[in-house]
Amino acid sequence: MADSTPLLSQPNSVESESTPPLEKHHPSLDSTIERCIGDFGWAQFLQALLVSSAWIFDAQQTFITVFTDAHPTWHCTTHQHGCNSISNICYLPKNSWAWDWPSHTSIISEWNLECAASIITGLPASSFFMGCLVGGLVLATLADSSLGRKNLLFLSCLTMSLSALLTIFSTNIWVYSALKLVCGFCRATIGTCALVLTTELVGKRWRGEVGVIGFFCFTIGFLSLPAIAYLNRGSSWRYLYVWTSIPGILYSMLVHFFVHESPRWLFVRGRKEEAVATLKSIAPPSGYLTWSFSGVSFEQETYNNGNVYSTIKMLMQKRWAFRRLVPVMVIGFGIGMVYYGMPLGLGNLSFNLYLSVTFNALSELPSSVVTILLIGKLNRKISVLAFTMISGIFSVMCALKGQVWARFQIGLELISFFSASTAFNILLIFTIELFPTCVRNSATSLVRQALVFGGVFGPMLVAAESRNEISSYGVFGLVIGCCGLFAVCLPETRGRTICDTMDEEEHKEKAACNSVGDVLA
Repeated sequence: MADSTPLLSQPNSVESESTPPLEKHHPSLDSTIERCIGDFGWAQFLQALLVSSAWIFDAQQTFITVFTDAHPTWHCTTHQHGCNSISNICYLPKNSWAWDWPSHTSIISEWNLECAASIITGLPASSFFMGCLVGGLVLATLADSSLGRKNLLFLSCLTMSLSALLTIFSTNIWVYSALKLVCGFCRATIGTCALVLTTELVGKRWRGEVGVIGFFCFTIGFLSLPAIAYLNRGSSWRYLYVWTSIPGILYSMLVHFFVHESPRWLFVRGRKEEAVATLKSIAPPSGYLTWSFSGVSFEQETYNNGNVYSTIKMLMQKRWAFRRLVPVMVIGFGIGMVYYGMPLGLGNLSFNLYLSVTFNALSELPSSVVTILLIGKLNRKISVLAFTMISGIFSVMCALKGQVWARFQIGLELISFFSASTAFNILLIFTIELFPTCVRNSATSLVRQALVFGGVFGPMLVAAESRNEISSYGVFGLVIGCCGLFAVCLPETRGRTICDTMDEEEHKEKAACNSVGDVLA
């Protein structure tokens, strides 16, 4: 158990039990770094933009199966044997129908899976999300412990892109699904590392705005997919993996050579010289940097003890941390089911697939804009609660049957997806503000794994709906609506200073509880 010595300690100082040492005699590490970095400058902007670009490739690999694994359209070659547009091709002779496009445009037509069970055709997408789930649990703490944010981001992007490139050599659905599992495993921590690293390079004034850059980049990656797929229509599905994986490999090299490690993480790990060097490289010319860190001792978080999983243990042992972690993970599960499941179910709507995916990707742009406008003005918990409720209501409405509802189905779906995307954006920033630096990446990773775990059920529900067994959109709406209610269990974080150690956060938690007790008394 570590003592309560703060990261910024001053010799011969005597602290009272009620006032955190950092606040009484010395600025916290967060405020010190914020003063050193100064206003949001070009160096920070370029770093944030470069790091956030990882979301582009993350989005492409997440939703690429919408096109590569799509059920192709077909037509009758003869009207004998009762062949018509509503026939089930599984009951038609092979010579009575043909695909509209060459068979190599989709894995379904290339490997003759048109009559395979839904669990088989949905296996690649489910394997990808299962890989994300396992990868997140295995790799989550490496960014907080041994590797750091930058190195894990580099390795994740590189291995994800390489495994995606290897997918083009798949010879059957089983090899393809195995490679999708590996790709998902490698991809698991990209979004978390990118988000945490960008927000730790700036002060609290710009934290929300910088975090939204990543959401814009994810939208760009999502939006690029229907464009690439449309340009390659009629070509092999393997080209989609080529055009999305090779740029990802090149991007990984840029991360390795040009991205700086988080100065906050370096300080927490006791690597003061590297942290100061990083701050000097991104801070405007100022004498404050030399003054503020000279002669000040920085003690690394002693909970780690060389165990990469100790950060998760810390989150479980501290009651205040556990009370925060459980609700955000439950909320993440509900949002993930809608966010990852809805795009996969677009093929079940009576609307053009390319346009449907494009509209869904475009809906993330206003979602990011709304996040920028709301992040500094409204409470986090109220925003998350409101957008999950809206998403749930419109998703249930989308599941209603009848010709009248069918006309508005795509519109209802877009409103639900937009609300889920906005809730997703706010929840990730909310999570970053809820946990200190020493466990922030691990906590954010666990929340993202909850999102992915919700996404695991998406392909199964969508496949079941294609067989008229269940309404996937109805399930999506009920789940996100119920999970969103857990937002009331979380403390508000808008405008507060983020902490760097568990002890510092615990001091604030106790102070907040004492303040509430005094008010009630």
